[in-house]
Amino acid sequence: MYCTLAPSLPLQEDFVYHWKAITHYYIETSDDKAPVTDTNIPSHLEQMLDILTQEESERESGETGPCMEYLLHHKILETLFTLGKADCPPGMKQQVLSFYTKLLGRIHQPLLPHINVHRPVQKLIRLCGEILAAPTENEEIQFLCIVCAKLKQDPYLVNFFLENKVKRPDPKRPGVEGVREDLASPDTGQPQAEGQAAESPEEPKSAAAQSNNNNYNIVTSLLNLTKSPDGRIVVKACEGLMLLVSLPEPAAAKCLTENTELCELLTDRLSAFYKALPMSMDPLDIETVESVNWGLDVYNMKDDAAIFTGKRALISFLSWLDYCDQLIKEAQKTAAAVLAKAVRERFFVAVMEPQLMQTSEVGILTSTALLNRIIRQVTSEALLQDMVYFLLGEEKGPETLASIAQNPLRHRLIEHCDHLSDEISIMTLRLFEQLIQKPNQHILHSLMLRSLEERNYLENKPQEEREPVENGQPHDFIDLEEDPLFVDDFSPENRLSSPDWLSNSPTHSPYHAKPDGKTEVHKIVNSFLCLVPDEAKSSSHVEGTGYDTYLRDAHRQFRDYCGICQRWDWRGTPKAMEKCDLDSPFFEGHFLKVLFDRMGRILDQPYDVNLHVTSVLSKLSLLPHPHIHEYLLDPYINLGPGCRSLFSVIVRVVGDLMLRIQRIPDFTPKLLLVRKRLLGLEPEGLNIDHMTLLEGVIVLEEFCKELAAIAFVKFHASASTSP
Repeated sequence: MYCTLAPSLPLQEDFVYHWKAITHYYIETSDDKAPVTDTNIPSHLEQMLDILTQEESERESGETGPCMEYLLHHKILETLFTLGKADCPPGMKQQVLSFYTKLLGRIHQPLLPHINVHRPVQKLIRLCGEILAAPTENEEIQFLCIVCAKLKQDPYLVNFFLENKVKRPDPKRPGVEGVREDLASPDTGQPQAEGQAAESPEEPKSAAAQSNNNNYNIVTSLLNLTKSPDGRIVVKACEGLMLLVSLPEPAAAKCLTENTELCELLTDRLSAFYKALPMSMDPLDIETVESVNWGLDVYNMKDDAAIFTGKRALISFLSWLDYCDQLIKEAQKTAAAVLAKAVRERFFVAVMEPQLMQTSEVGILTSTALLNRIIRQVTSEALLQDMVYFLLGEEKGPETLASIAQNPLRHRLIEHCDHLSDEISIMTLRLFEQLIQKPNQHILHSLMLRSLEERNYLENKPQEEREPVENGQPHDFIDLEEDPLFVDDFSPENRLSSPDWLSNSPTHSPYHAKPDGKTEVHKIVNSFLCLVPDEAKSSSHVEGTGYDTYLRDAHRQFRDYCGICQRWDWRGTPKAMEKCDLDSPFFEGHFLKVLFDRMGRILDQPYDVNLHVTSVLSKLSLLPHPHIHEYLLDPYINLGPGCRSLFSVIVRVVGDLMLRIQRIPDFTPKLLLVRKRLLGLEPEGLNIDHMTLLEGVIVLEEFCKELAAIAFVKFHASASTSP
C-alpha cells in the first residue's frame, strides 16, 4: 500500500503558522516563569527566519515576498521588541536580539528603510548596554555590530538613527498585557492601518533637517558596552564605533561629537592608562616594548622573559593610544578634527604637559621617553596635527630671541636638548629627530623655515657695493683647492667625483656662480670633505669607513623625505632676493640656536650626545627645501654680520681643533686607537688622555663626510629632475 505525501504548505501559510504558534503561547499561557528554552518559541523563530531566507532566494533581486510583507504589515518586529523588553518568558530578550541579528544578516534586500523595521530596531538598540555584564551582552553586541555593518553599506540610513531627544508618546499600551490583547484580536489578514506605510520604504530625513537635539543611541549603547568586563565584548564595541565614526553623513558626525560621550571615553581612558604607569621607567623599555594593535591586547606575564615593572600598564596604554589613533584616522573629517582636539586638550594638555614641565630629572626622562614613543606611534593626520600644535604651538611668524619663551612647553623641550643631564639631552634630541620625520609641514615651519623665510642670513649690500666678480667669483674668493689648509686633502681618494650633472644643478647661491649661472657643486662637496685637517683624520686607516655607506644612506633618506614633502607647497628655488626682507634682523630660531651651540661644543661633549646632535642636523640637511639647503649646505653664501650657518659653526670648531692638536703629543696615533676601540677592533685598555676630544674629532670627521654625501645626493637629484 502506497501513501502519498501531503504537499508542503505554501511559504506564507507556513510562516503565519509559526507566528501564530508563538502568539498562542502568550494567549494560552499564564505561567511566564518557565524559561523560553523550555518552550517551542526558539524553534518557531528559527523556522520563520528560514522561510524568509528561502522566500528571498526564490524571487527576483529586491522583490518583497508575501512572508516579508506579512512581517512588515503586522509589525512582528514591534511585537517581538515588546516581548524582549519584558523578557517574557525569561530569556526572551536573548531570542529577540538573535532574531533581529539573523534577520538583518541573512536578508539581502534593504530592510532598514522600512518604518516597521528601523523603528523597532532603534528601540531595541536602546535596550543594549543598559546593564553592565548582562547575560545578553553577547547577543547585544552581535546585534549592534550587524546594524553598524548595514549602516556602513548604506551610510544615508544613519539619519533614521539620529533620534530627537523629545520623544513622541507611544500610543500602544506598554508591556506584555497590551501585547496579549493585540495578539488575541482577530486576524483579518489585512495590513494594520498604521503599518500601511511599510509597503514602500521611508526616506530618511536629510542632514539639514536633523535637529541639533538628537540622540545617537547606537553610539551610546556601544560606549556602554566598552565598559564590559569581557574583553571580547569591548573589542567588538570598539569595532562598531570605528564603523560609525567613518560614516560620511555630516549630521551623524556632528551628533557623534556633540551629543555622545565618545570624546570623553577616548580621552578619559587614555588618561587613566597613562596615570597607571610607574613614575619612573627605563627609557629603553619604553622604546623597545613590542607594538600592540588595539584589538590584540593579549599579554601573558608568565610567558614573558623580558618582563619589567609597568610593562602590562604600558602595553595597555599603547594599545588604547593605537585605538584612538586608528579611530581618528578612520573618522569623517569634521569628526576627526573634534576628536583630535579633545585628545589634545583632555590628555596632552591636562595630563602630559605637567609631566613634561616638571623639574624632577627622573620624571622628565620618563615622560620624554613616553612622548617620543607616542610621536612614533601616531599616524592619523588630524591627531598628529593637534599633537604638533600642543608641542610647538600654532605660531607661523618669524621667531625672535625675545619671543622664544612665549610657548613654555616648546621652549622647555628645546632647552632640554641642552640639559645638564646628558640622558635628558639625548632623549629630547631623539624626540626631535623622530618629530622632524613625521609627515607634517608645520613641524619644519615652526622649528626652522619661519626663521629662514626671508633669507636675511645673507649679507645685504646694494649691487654697487658688492665685490666685483671675476670668472663668476668675487676677486677675494679663496679657492679651496689653493688653500693650504685643504690642499693636501685633495688626493683622489678623498674627493667625490664630479660627473656632468654637477654643472647642471640649479643655482642655490647668489654668489660664486659660473657665467652660466650654475654653482660649482664639486667645490661645495669637497669643501665639507676638506674641513677636517689631515692630522685629525683617521677613517682612511680603517677599512669600511669610506663614503659609500653615507652616499647610500643619503640617497635612501632623501628619497623618503621627498616622498613626505612632495604634497607641500615648497618652492624648487629660493625666494627671489628682491622679494626678501633682508633688512629685518636675522635669528636662526631657538631650535637651530641650541643645535648650533651644541655643535660648537662637539670637542667637549660626550660621544653619545655628539652622535645625536649630528644626527638631527643631518636629517634637517636632507630636507628638500631650497632655503634649508642654502643655509645648511652651501659653504659659499655670504653671511650677514653676526649670522652663522652650519658651515661657519664647523669652521670655528676646526679652528679651535687645530690649536688644540698642537698641545697634545702623539695626537694622530691616539686618535686612530680611539676609532678602533669605538669600532670594536681594539679591546678596551688603559684610559687615553683627552678621550672626549678625540671622540669628538671622530664624530666631526664622519659628520663632514655625511654632509658631503648629502650635498652630492641632493644636487644629483635636483639635476636629474630639472628640465
